Amino acid sequence: MGFIAFLKTQSIVHLLIGFVFVVSGLIINFIQLCTLALWPINKQFYRRVNCRLAYSLWSQLVMLLEWWSGTECTLFSDEATVNTFGKEHVIIILNHNFEIDFLCGWTMTERFGVLGSSKVLAKKELLYVPLIGWTWYFLEIVFCKRKWEEDRDTVIEGLKRLADYPEYMWFLLYCEGTRFTETKHRISMEVAESKGLPKLKYHLLPRTKGFTTAVQCLRGTVSAVYDVTLNFRGNKNPSLLGILYGKKYEADMCVRRFPLEDIPQDEKEAANWLHKLYQEKDALQEMYNQEGKFPGQQFKPRRRPWTLLNFLFWATVLLSPLFTFGFGVFASGSPLLILAFLGFVGAASFGVRRLIGVTEIEKGSSYGNQEFKKKE
Repeated sequence: MGFIAFLKTQSIVHLLIGFVFVVSGLIINFIQLCTLALWPINKQFYRRVNCRLAYSLWSQLVMLLEWWSGTECTLFSDEATVNTFGKEHVIIILNHNFEIDFLCGWTMTERFGVLGSSKVLAKKELLYVPLIGWTWYFLEIVFCKRKWEEDRDTVIEGLKRLADYPEYMWFLLYCEGTRFTETKHRISMEVAESKGLPKLKYHLLPRTKGFTTAVQCLRGTVSAVYDVTLNFRGNKNPSLLGILYGKKYEADMCVRRFPLEDIPQDEKEAANWLHKLYQEKDALQEMYNQEGKFPGQQFKPRRRPWTLLNFLFWATVLLSPLFTFGFGVFASGSPLLILAFLGFVGAASFGVRRLIGVTEIEKGSSYGNQEFKKKE
């Protein structure tokens, strides 16, 4: 094991990375709070500023994937589709099987210049998670309780606000509503059978309300829907903790572009279109399992240096005073100060671990275990 590889396994290094992320995130959140004064003066300028502030935070996670773990992301698509990336507003449909599927999506948005302006339809519980939810709030992310009767007006209002967004945005939808587990899949397929829908092998039954509403509200703004099917070579099941330990993965992403005008305007027909899309996604996963690759040309967009430079900036700004302070504490010889400092380090370590836990499958919500049994 080389020295760099050894460092990647050390808890103290993970703690320092987490410290930089958390403290820089709190600083960024404070700056975002101050930018609220810009909204009544120049809404579009407020949005552009917050896109860049969000980039400064999220790109640190992308840095871990691209530069720290060296994970490779390969696109399977066609040249015409790849040439549109970062040049139009789009809706992204991504399967939700892995702990770091969002991170693979983010690395693609970063490489095509839309990380800061990327959007998602997120569960409301995340709004109260420091850094993650707070940053999303200032980015006008649409939050929902995943109860359509209560969400309908909130979601429609949130989507319509994005109609004049000044930066190209990729709006991510997890149409399955929750991360795939065997229990949720079994219940979901029982629902599919009761509704006379074809069963899926690798996906949950898609929930159509969010998709059809997004298409209706963003029609005229969004140019296309990108369907993304993600898998990892070697049947790996990566985690954010694995990324933090420097484990390298190879992600393959099949991307298909559907012009928005090809999607039916009628809600029922659009829902049928989505069900058919998921049957095709299932077939793509089956092909990948059999052949080890997706159909289409292979593209490897080059990673950019900005994520690394951004992290090095925050690390320099934040770790220098931390080291100086820590040295001063131990040099003082005061047991009380030393215990207080170690207590702070322990609390910080716990906080970082809790943030990582947000992505873990076993810590995921139970949404879908019972909700799939209810009428959509």
